[in-house]
Amino acid sequence: MKSVLEVAVGAVVDRHGKILIAKRPDDKHQGGLWEFPGGKIEPGETQRQALDRELHEELAIDVKTATPLITIHHDYPDLSVRLKVWRIDRFEGDPHGREGQAVEWVAPTDLQNYSFPAANRPIVTALRLPPFYAILDDSTPSALFSNLKTILANGIKLIQLRLKKVTAGEAAEFIARILPLCRRHGASVLLNSAVSGIEASAIDGIHLTGKDLMALRERPDSQGWLAASCHNEAELRHAETVGVDFAVLAPVLPTATHPGARILGWQGFTALAETANIPVFGLGGLAKDDLARVREAGGQGVAGIRAFIETE
Repeated sequence: MKSVLEVAVGAVVDRHGKILIAKRPDDKHQGGLWEFPGGKIEPGETQRQALDRELHEELAIDVKTATPLITIHHDYPDLSVRLKVWRIDRFEGDPHGREGQAVEWVAPTDLQNYSFPAANRPIVTALRLPPFYAILDDSTPSALFSNLKTILANGIKLIQLRLKKVTAGEAAEFIARILPLCRRHGASVLLNSAVSGIEASAIDGIHLTGKDLMALRERPDSQGWLAASCHNEAELRHAETVGVDFAVLAPVLPTATHPGARILGWQGFTALAETANIPVFGLGGLAKDDLARVREAGGQGVAGIRAFIETE
């Protein structure tokens, strides 16, 4: 059995929202690829202590605030690693390659244009994703457009269209109407896979239902986001296997819409989110104010329906 290398990793963010990446020396494991700074957690160190030490040694900065981003478990042919990744928005010092390594500041949307070790790919995804994921539900079709405008007014940048009651023609007409508005607000739009007859190239991605996820054997040939609804460990592991970008794990807490559903609770959500190798949003009975707790549990952010249609 291979031993596991425990690593603390920092995604350092400047005031413009750009991320610092560094190039690995050619003579090291995965040499020549870009990475997020960090290094091995030494015996007796906490994860945070290792993060602070490594970033001081590599970049000459002192970390002031660090927020958990994602934990990744990855098996290379010759090595197994567990990366504890932190997002760093406050630091002191002028970051530079203290060990002679090349460094670059890169916008989150441009990270996908760089070659990273396989274990770093979920970090790229997590940094590209926002903290909130709104689900636009058509339980009241007449309120669809007004609810969308409220979601956009609340600054939400990632939206799923869960259109299960309207016809395919009505859905296509609605999508054509709202896409220009969403583009102006910088919001990405995913379509729930329960909706058929819509040209996928017109939107930013697909959100798979649990049923459609489990029927999938490989990732579809698509350049957009691929998300999935998960309710247990089996579905979450399958989402990872087929190459889903991120998952929504539900229900975390009791909801009025699914009163008899078996809930995960914070303990169950944490157990799954901490072992997931993809970003995970929590859904079910959550509000925007639950973001900090979701992140403490290992999640990416909060997903919701009613949570984002309340005016602020």
